[in-house]
Amino acid sequence: MTRPPIKKPDDLTEAAHDWLEAELADVLDEEFELELEDAVLSREIAKIYKTRHPDLLGRKVYLENLLRLQAELIRLQDWVQHSGSKVVVLFEGRDSAGKGGVIKRITQRLNPRVVRVVALPAPSDRERSQWYFQRYVPHLPAGGEIVLFDRSWYNRAGVERVMGFASDDQVEQFFHDVPEFERMLVRSGITLVKYWFSITDEEQQMRFLMRIHDPMKQWKLSPMDLQSRVRWEQYTKAKEEMLERTNIPEAPWYLVEGTDKRRARLNCIDHLLGLIPYQDIPHDPITLPERVFNPDYERAILPPELYVPRKY
Repeated sequence: MTRPPIKKPDDLTEAAHDWLEAELADVLDEEFELELEDAVLSREIAKIYKTRHPDLLGRKVYLENLLRLQAELIRLQDWVQHSGSKVVVLFEGRDSAGKGGVIKRITQRLNPRVVRVVALPAPSDRERSQWYFQRYVPHLPAGGEIVLFDRSWYNRAGVERVMGFASDDQVEQFFHDVPEFERMLVRSGITLVKYWFSITDEEQQMRFLMRIHDPMKQWKLSPMDLQSRVRWEQYTKAKEEMLERTNIPEAPWYLVEGTDKRRARLNCIDHLLGLIPYQDIPHDPITLPERVFNPDYERAILPPELYVPRKY
């Protein structure tokens, strides 16, 4: 089964072009809020960043393509729900590599009852005593669902290993178990996709500095994040071994170059769409029913204290 090609701007009807222009104008404000760091950042750091990245993808080109890909994601969502398919996407990578940004753009226009994000906190004492994969299993999708893991069971091969939260024996057991665990998922009918977001040492340092100087982003910097700067080389070695030992045919790794966040988001979404053979699902036309008017009904006047104050 092959999916229909992703529609490009030249393939759109005039009505679709009008919709795209209207939607693009509307989304500019919304995207500006999501990209607020550009306005809040220290002016000097922002200036340095733009100097070092002169070829960043332009905002208009980015938004036009993002909207087109998000429309395709809706088609994918409809197909998954209609077909009862089960999709799991893992997002891994260094801190500040852009995992959260692409997850946000994937889910931005989708139904949260169909597409949900799993971002688990550190395990509890009880969870640490369980089979390692046990805490992840309840979050796997049922038929007709897509689950996006913002970090996953690969924590054991990364942060837990580097920070000493897992012993050498536990890490080795993980490498022994994870290929078979993922094969079991695939055999059960789950489509499993694994992305690693890659950035350079210099780029991570710049993004961390940007977060430090941005009060709206400082919450993203945890003590673990700061330690990742100190242990950059240890994380590199751990990543290389993880990719080598867990890149299996049933669930290969895909590397996303993340230096340009906008390009990384578009490339990742486009690639994800290309991996799943979704089809158009027929929909019955939607018509708005006439409102029933009851001449005997009078709308009650509610007391003013029930209303939210009009401060703006």
